[in-house]
Amino acid sequence: MSDGYWRRTRRLTVGLLLAWAVVGFAPVFFARELSIEVFGWPLGFWLASQGALLGFCAIVIVYARAMDRLEAELSEPLRS
Repeated sequence: MSDGYWRRTRRLTVGLLLAWAVVGFAPVFFARELSIEVFGWPLGFWLASQGALLGFCAIVIVYARAMDRLEAELSEPLRS
């Protein structure tokens, strides 16, 4: 594969690792300030943990689709 492939792969990986750090840290850090109470229970931490799980799943899906697209794009000239 070419240098362009690895450059784009590293850029994608670094970007998604930053997204992973934000999704893992930000909701928990701000949960107390954004929290509402439902029947005396703080709802913010529960919403943060569930939202983080969805965020992590979204990161995996974005990575898989982006890599499929990148590999298809760069392997196309080799097939012809």
